[in-house]
Amino acid sequence: MSESVPSLADEVVLELAGVSRRFGTNVANDKVDLVVRKGSVHAVVGENGAGKSTLMKIAYGQIRADEGSIRIKGRQMPIAKHNPMKAIELGVGMVHQHFMLVPPLSVAENVVLGREPLKGLVLDLDKAAGELQALSEKYGLHVDPTAIVETLSVGEQQRVEIIKVLWQGCDILILDEPTAVLTPLEVDQLFDVLRGLVAEGVAVVMITHKLDEVVALADDITVMRRGKVVDTLEGQGASVESIAQAMVGRSVLLQVAKAPANPGEDVLVVKALSALGQSGLPALRDVSVTVRAGEIVGVAGVEGNGQSELQECIVGLRKPTSGTVAVNGQDWSGMHVAERYRSGLAHVPEDRHARAIVLDFSIADNLILGRHREFSKGPLIDREARAKEAEARIADVDIRPADASVHAGTMSGGNQQKIVIARELNRPANAILVCAQPTRGVDIGAIELIHKQVIAARDAGLAVLLFSAELAELQSLSDKLIVLYGGEVALRMDAEELAKEGARAKIGAAMTGASASQESA
Repeated sequence: MSESVPSLADEVVLELAGVSRRFGTNVANDKVDLVVRKGSVHAVVGENGAGKSTLMKIAYGQIRADEGSIRIKGRQMPIAKHNPMKAIELGVGMVHQHFMLVPPLSVAENVVLGREPLKGLVLDLDKAAGELQALSEKYGLHVDPTAIVETLSVGEQQRVEIIKVLWQGCDILILDEPTAVLTPLEVDQLFDVLRGLVAEGVAVVMITHKLDEVVALADDITVMRRGKVVDTLEGQGASVESIAQAMVGRSVLLQVAKAPANPGEDVLVVKALSALGQSGLPALRDVSVTVRAGEIVGVAGVEGNGQSELQECIVGLRKPTSGTVAVNGQDWSGMHVAERYRSGLAHVPEDRHARAIVLDFSIADNLILGRHREFSKGPLIDREARAKEAEARIADVDIRPADASVHAGTMSGGNQQKIVIARELNRPANAILVCAQPTRGVDIGAIELIHKQVIAARDAGLAVLLFSAELAELQSLSDKLIVLYGGEVALRMDAEELAKEGARAKIGAAMTGASASQESA
């Protein structure tokens, strides 16, 4: 009987064995084993702080392991000397969750940065552009090499990062939260690209919290919990429920449980709001929306259709060209941001690093950010009051590690988001919560917790304006919903309409401009 011919996916191209890494007393990775096969998609999943990103940064050489071994395409790498340059030479490339591009430079300039092709003593960008164009066409990445990066959408910037890795000759591709900031259409396009790469023999390692995407794409799944591998699963046959239970060690509520809203008086009233975007062109056109006490109004839309400008006008970060914003009958038009906070604003922004936390501050200081006067004795912070607040908030949302002195910059993105949620939902004068992308980059257990927190706030009488790129999240949390398209309200839906079969298709159509319905809600 003849032996079977091994497939591409039988060849191991990346192997980590007994890898451990500590940061002070925090054990990020604890004797972790990982085997990645050629021509496969390997998903690494786990709760925030489980050690996924640390493990992949060790594989890429960005972080050095304390112990263990790394083998790339059969070659043993000394852990004390492993670095990104050596990883790239052996074909390992990494696309980080927060892109590492230089906005004012072109696509071609970003891709060749640090490995510039020369013609004599002169940079040969034409050669690079030609090579990038060929890669773009081969893998369906569709990016103009001459385009300036800061003019590109988030999805296009991600394609630039992937092209950069491929141009470097990498065939082991590590993606950290690749769909966290993409629209549904961009996710589908990315998956088409990844399937094409795998068919060419590329190994893809994907860190993600979106378990439906894991089920759809992964060949192998490694589940981590608190720094250890707790399960390995085959992608075929795995379910969202089984992966979620392995991640958190218990059954997870995948559907939002909430009672019908019991709304009160109008809290936020936005009337005929118009505003310009960063480009100086109109971004909002005559938008009106009302949020009552005890209800959640969702805002849907493909990125770039006015959602960011609407948030910024409400919280005071952008001046509208016309229209009004009022809360509890008080005109906010002339108020600066601090006054709005004192008058009842709570805000979870879409970019937590830019507008919500200070990475060099401790958990305790981030939890009172903007509220220092409440925790002061004269000119000094009341350390005892700050410590009590931190202890309560850490317990509320299960922030990990639970050490209030830890700097936010050393924490996972999901735990950073928990800090923001805990702080904003506990401002003493809360009337309106403007909440943008509350579960972006957050694991399934934390998503469940954050959803419960937002619903509890609604049931306690808070008015919530919710922005999210996740249609399932909007549809399940919202009591009413509007869709923005081209800076205008393209669709309004109430709770009854949101519960109807076909609601998601109707919302999706409005998001792409296929529906011009202007129903009132």
